Formats: sequence, C-alpha cells, structure tokens
Amino acid sequence: MHAIPAPLWDALACPEAATGRPADPFTTHRFLSALERSGSTGRGTGWQARPLTVTRQGQIIAAMPLYVKSHSQGEYIFDHGWAEAYERAGGRYYPKLQAAVPFTPVTGRRFLTLPGDEAEGRAALIDGATRIAEQNGLSSLHITFCTEAEAEAGRAQGLMHRVSQQFHWQNDGYASYEDFLGTMASRKRKALRKERETANSHGLTIRALTGTEIEPAHWQAFWAFYQDTGNRKWGTPYLTRGFFNALHDTMRDDVLLVLAFDGTHAVAGALNFIGRDCLYGRYWGCLADYPCLHFELCYHRAIDYAIAHGLARVEAGAQGEHKLARGYLPVETHSLHWIADPGFARAVAQYLAAERAAVDEEIEVLTGYGPFRRGPLQSAQQD
Repeated sequence: MHAIPAPLWDALACPEAATGRPADPFTTHRFLSALERSGSTGRGTGWQARPLTVTRQGQIIAAMPLYVKSHSQGEYIFDHGWAEAYERAGGRYYPKLQAAVPFTPVTGRRFLTLPGDEAEGRAALIDGATRIAEQNGLSSLHITFCTEAEAEAGRAQGLMHRVSQQFHWQNDGYASYEDFLGTMASRKRKALRKERETANSHGLTIRALTGTEIEPAHWQAFWAFYQDTGNRKWGTPYLTRGFFNALHDTMRDDVLLVLAFDGTHAVAGALNFIGRDCLYGRYWGCLADYPCLHFELCYHRAIDYAIAHGLARVEAGAQGEHKLARGYLPVETHSLHWIADPGFARAVAQYLAAERAAVDEEIEVLTGYGPFRRGPLQSAQQD
C-alpha cells in the first residue's frame, strides 16, 4: 500500500469522505496501511498485499485491495472444504488470490473506482485479477464481502456468486433504547432489561471513548483483552500490538472503544469502528467473568451509540445466533469466486446453488424467531 499515494487511493475507496466520514473505514489507505506497517499482513502472515490498480492515460481510475493467500484464515467466508476437496483430487489450492479487507467480515466496496468509471473499472479489475491468477498458476480468485450490486455485476461478467449471512441491527428512527425495546414481545423485552441490569450490577464503570478521549493506556488494556479472546477462540490472534498503535496514531476518530473499569483498572472492552451510517463491532475481551457484560459492551452499548448518533444500523461481525434475541436480524452477505480448473468450477457452482437455497431458508426461519412482536419496523402502539 505504501507504493500508492493515500490521496489517490482514497479518491477511489471513499470519495464521499470529502464531505464527512467514509461509508466505512476499512478500505481506506490508513486502515490497509496500518495492517501492513504493523506486520499484521505481509511476510510470514499468509496475507501478501498486492493491490491491483487500473490506469487510463496515466490516471488511476480503479483499484482493488488484493492479497496472495497461502491459507484461508481470517476471511470469514469459508472455503476450507473447497481446499480439502481440490487437494484430495490432486490439485493445489494454495496460493490463491483474495480481494478483501483482512480479518474484517464487513460488507463494502471491493471494486474501487472513480465516480463515473464504475463499469469500465470493474471490468478491468476482474479481467486483470483473473489473468494474474492464470498466468501465475493460482487456483482461484475470491472477492469477499462485496456489495450486492457488485455481486450482481460480477455474476454478469462470469464470476460465481455466493450468499452467506450475518446478523445486523436496524435503526427504525428510535428515540431511545426503551423505544427500541417497545417493539419487542413482552417476555423478550423483560429478558433484555434483566440482562442489562445484571451487566450493570458488577460495580464497574462503563465508558464509551472516541477520538482524543482514547489514550495509549486504553490500547494497552485492550491488547490484553484481544489476546485473551484470540487465544481462546482461534489459537493465535491475527493482529499485532503495532496495529493498535497505528489505530491510535491515525484512526482514533474512526474508533469507538467501550471499556469497563473496576476503579481505574480496565477489565473488559469492545472495539468498534464508526462509518458514515453504521457502527461496526469488531473485537471484545475480558479478564474476568462478569455475567452478561459481553452482551452489554458489544451489543446494547452499540445500539445506544447508534441511536444517539442517528446511525442506520449496527453490524456486529460474523456468526452468532445469540445476537438474534438482542434485536440483530439475519441479512445476506455476498462474495464472488473464480476457479481456474473447469471441472472443479462446475462442482463449486453446484454447491453454491444448493447453499443459496439453504441460506435463504435459514434467514426466513431465523427472522421468524426474532424478538419483535410483529416485526422490527412496527411500533409499540400497534401491538
């Protein structure tokens, strides 16, 4: 990323930032560079940054955050089964190309273009990436957590379209958290009130920090939380300590850090990123067992912030059906795939068709199990 000037990249990634926040901070030059500079991506990580650019008459008109991958970790659109099947059949799945934001299961633009050059830039990026894969004997290209519009356009250009799901909270113009609770069935509403009471009964002080309110000591505390959760959940945390230093230096205004203090000592925390109309929950950790504190810091406080600041939704990361009871409903996410081997590509296409039907059914069923009385968009007065 250091080979591409930040203003040129951001003119493609977030032109809307000229009048405020970017739609999301994850494809900005500062975020992707922080991953590289901190050693979270790069040599020895299995994420070799190879950003792809399209130039016309000396001007960069399109770009893609592209990586050469030697494994499938940190992607959250799982293709481990594809890799095992291909290698059992005698193929070599790795290395592969991945257009993504590392370790970040957040939907956003993956075809970054100047306004007005969307169609030409997208076509050139797809052509360039697949040619690079072919010329270097790579098995595949994966464009993960792209927008739905990008997925439709990519499918029209011959890529395979995959649908997955996450749980998001939608803000229906709520005036307060109690206003939001008013849309729920009585039993569900009482359960969440009890949950919040329990979380706030431990004698801790909870603070939501952003910008200059965040101090280096807060990152040191959060690093301990992140390591603890990472070691328990996936073995080795992906991000280095230096990444959090980079956040402090260049991205504090993009961050909401919710910390719980026992006196002056931070004992738990949740890291969120702030977009133009969305709050993105990313990491959480705790040094002791405090019942319900995870739900309070990660989900309820995120909703509080979104309501107070007029944000349209909260995206709380990958997986987690426990989010459903807290008002986070299932939504589709999208990715695009290209497989070099024609026979394997046909097998993957058949799998994706069957998977799409299963995901559609699961979203319908899970939505019906949501906590709302007649749906999340109806007010308490309609009950």
